[in-house]
Amino acid sequence: MRIAMVGAGYVGLVSGACFAEFGTDVCIVDTDASKIEALRGGRIPIYEPGLDKLVEENARDGRLTFTTDLEEAVRGADAVFLAVGTPTRRGDGHADLTYVYAAAEQVAKAASNPLVLVTKSTVPVGTGQQVLEIVRKARPGLAITVASNPEFLREGSAIGDFMRPDRVVIGVEEGEAGERSLAVLKRLYRPLNLIEVPILATRIETAELIKYAANAFLAVKITFINEIADLCEKVGADVHDVARGMGLDGRIGRKFLHAGPGYGGSCFPKDTLALARTAQDQGAPVKLVETTIAVNDARKAQMAERVIAACGGSVAGKTIAVFGLTFKPETDDMRDAPSLVVVPRLVEAGATVRAFDPQGTAMARPMLPGAVHYARSALDAAEGADALVLLTEWNEFRALAPKRLRAAMRGDVLLDLRNVYDPEAMRAAGFRYQSIGRP
Repeated sequence: MRIAMVGAGYVGLVSGACFAEFGTDVCIVDTDASKIEALRGGRIPIYEPGLDKLVEENARDGRLTFTTDLEEAVRGADAVFLAVGTPTRRGDGHADLTYVYAAAEQVAKAASNPLVLVTKSTVPVGTGQQVLEIVRKARPGLAITVASNPEFLREGSAIGDFMRPDRVVIGVEEGEAGERSLAVLKRLYRPLNLIEVPILATRIETAELIKYAANAFLAVKITFINEIADLCEKVGADVHDVARGMGLDGRIGRKFLHAGPGYGGSCFPKDTLALARTAQDQGAPVKLVETTIAVNDARKAQMAERVIAACGGSVAGKTIAVFGLTFKPETDDMRDAPSLVVVPRLVEAGATVRAFDPQGTAMARPMLPGAVHYARSALDAAEGADALVLLTEWNEFRALAPKRLRAAMRGDVLLDLRNVYDPEAMRAAGFRYQSIGRP
């Protein structure tokens, strides 16, 4: 089989490389010539563990190619995937579908043979039907069918998620057109039959909503355990044990029950907001999701105030070390990271911030105020600091010796906003230690 992937961003690049690993011929096309040139030279524009090796091997073997020429990419393809951005639209919170619709029209005009046009981007309910209308108008005489195949990739473990997914969701049109699309996509995912991955075939609208519903539910779980953590602090309970007690219930599950400074990243913030706006427009508001958004936004600001309170009510003239800037470990993604709220607030309050992130510094520089100093290592960031804030739970922060860390600092305040460290060990090392939801 041969496919084209429109968009060399996170979803397009990971999905394209993984499909190539399945044995499919994949051509990734993007309008950014510098990005395509970098990929041809073996340089990966994002950080994702294992992706560089996967791209290198499949490019070397000829299964993975890169181009800026859409006609070249689409020529002879059995399926074309749209993996372009759907950022939050300014002003109203809806997903901006400009790139999706433009790419759909361009693919239809460039196509020379029947194919399946698949939305891989996260799109609101109804997008597939709009794409279908665009395609029919652009190429009324060519048998182009439309399908939805949402991605469920977690940054930092995306390759494993693609190769060993919980499920594959395929949304198709009704009738013969849908049957043709489904047959093509099932062939494409055939390697997963060996590990008996469930393939759920639905209508396009259902597939689109599954993605939003799944992300919104996970965001609700995160926000719920964060509020329970606050209650734990008031009553002397331990949120770790509460989460474990909940997670052992098979109806709930243990994942996404880790208290922290709030969710961020490329998916949860924009997807929950887009779902809420769509539901409002349809007259079926999702109040639980709306509240989740508000509570999560407020939580990030609360974390900054927690740091200030731990420093005696003022950080003016003090040096604050910040461990981790990305929204989660094993990625360089800074989108909606808690650090984008916490760090500027500390700087505004008069602090000097010394930050270290193993992968996120380049992305963070243009997004954080100029008063932030970027350290070369965790210990370099902690040198002479009055207080330390752990924002992202990179493994290398877990490995730091408490006494060595304390010796590097001038002050003794440590706020562990990810519950990484052992409270007793940190207090024994001389820290005034605070975490989330633990007595």
